[in-house]
Amino acid sequence: MPLLLLTVLLVGWFLILAASTTLFATRPGSQPKPLPEPLPRISILIAARNEEATLARCLTAIRQLSYPAHLLEVLLGDDASTDATSAVAARTMQGFAGSFQVLQIEETLGLARGKANVLAHLTRAASSNYFFITDADIAVPSTWIQGLLAHAAPSVGTVTGLTLVDGPRLFDKLQGLDWLMSLGLVQVVSDLGRPVTAMGNNMLVTRAAYEAIGGYEALPFSVTEDYALFQATIQQGFDYRIIFRPEVLAISLPMRTLGNLLQQRRRWMRGLESLPWNLRGGVLYYTGFYPMLLVLAWLAGPGVAGLVLAGKMLLQGMLAYFCYRRAGRRAPLWLMPLAELYNFILTLTLTTYRLLPLSFQWKGRQYK
Repeated sequence: MPLLLLTVLLVGWFLILAASTTLFATRPGSQPKPLPEPLPRISILIAARNEEATLARCLTAIRQLSYPAHLLEVLLGDDASTDATSAVAARTMQGFAGSFQVLQIEETLGLARGKANVLAHLTRAASSNYFFITDADIAVPSTWIQGLLAHAAPSVGTVTGLTLVDGPRLFDKLQGLDWLMSLGLVQVVSDLGRPVTAMGNNMLVTRAAYEAIGGYEALPFSVTEDYALFQATIQQGFDYRIIFRPEVLAISLPMRTLGNLLQQRRRWMRGLESLPWNLRGGVLYYTGFYPMLLVLAWLAGPGVAGLVLAGKMLLQGMLAYFCYRRAGRRAPLWLMPLAELYNFILTLTLTTYRLLPLSFQWKGRQYK
């Protein structure tokens, strides 16, 4: 009986992955519409705290945007940095043809804390009706503004782009593979009309939607402020778009160590824990593959478990192929065996980390 139940669970798991891969490969997702005429002025909002090592890369990408510079307003919020963040920003943006301003964030607005508080200040300073939000460790593509703006509409409150983790190390590439496949699954669920999440490092928020929720200062504090904003706009009746296209593909710097990665993923789990119960159950079921595999090895032997693992790698390799192809990249399929070890270690350590009553640090601040 235990083996029969386990077999049913594993068959269901493979059916979900196969269906998701098929849907991702066959559904085109949101298609771009003609840009508004005349082109609107837009505001780019960046929250930064001790980002002197990464900020020049981010702002250099902003300067290389193909959108008319005189229509760009770039606002950087320096959140009590103790390094040369503001100096790096001023130096990098010297001679910029658009508008650029560094705001020193010293006060707290309403319920907002951390990054949410910085963005609350920046939105108040912004002069346009479109807030393009990114992070200091992100390099956006030159087509970023047009790419997101082409999916905006009066009924749409948020448009979320695509982000790929990239770097020269093997650990960096494993992060990228894991992350892009996860975004592929998010895309499938979103295209089916279930709002899962949004990424605050590559997002367009309209002023109308932002003001309708009262701004970040009216939202309860969350370490996943982008998810809180996303959910609040949906509750106010606004639609959303999740875009999986190369023109909105931003490149994120990887986490340098496993500890940093766990801190990041632990923070993201807070957003997952706020999902409706059926979506939370689906995520838990999907991430339970390795515990099921270990039980299978115990009940049916390592040979059977090895065949099941090989089937998983084959099917996930197909998903990776389609994800990278849609993003305009070549899939590193040679990484799939190592990705299994990476995912097993990450699942085990993150589960342990989540169960222990530990606080975590993010941008030099402690959270419980």
